[in-house]
Amino acid sequence: MHTNKTLNYLVREPKVKQEKNPLLLLLHGYGSNEEDLFSFAQELPDHYYVVSAQAPYPLAPYGYAWYAISFDNEMKKFSDNEQAIESRDKIVKFIDELQAEYPIDASDINLIGFSQGAILSYAIALSYPQKINKVVALSGYFNEDIIQDNYTQNDFSSLSFFVSHGTADQVIPI
Repeated sequence: MHTNKTLNYLVREPKVKQEKNPLLLLLHGYGSNEEDLFSFAQELPDHYYVVSAQAPYPLAPYGYAWYAISFDNEMKKFSDNEQAIESRDKIVKFIDELQAEYPIDASDINLIGFSQGAILSYAIALSYPQKINKVVALSGYFNEDIIQDNYTQNDFSSLSFFVSHGTADQVIPI
């Protein structure tokens, strides 16, 4: 486990070193941790830095969340959008810190997010499209409330998305 000023993380350095290597940043889901998505890091391309970040909010017994989720007495779900925005911006700061620490190609920053991590990946890419190259969003959804105001005026021409969702997902429906 590595720690920088913003988040704890695991890193797999590239097996094929270049002057600057691309980054795959893995963002886990609610109640999970940085080891979850990192379990398939060895399957990812050899020339990438693969970094799996740990969300900042601990959840018992051993998981973490990017933001709180609560339910009312009718079982309607509410997300803490303020915490989500804080996490969105922490991840952006974390990317800057990784670029300062490792020889990462700033033009090739890629996000792979699952569930809550996918929701934040959308928010980061649409709020800061100049920082992100590609997004893989797995079993998440688009939450416009956690994206920067006036984001629709951003230039998305160099941003690519791969979106996937399991049909048997009982936590977040399609």
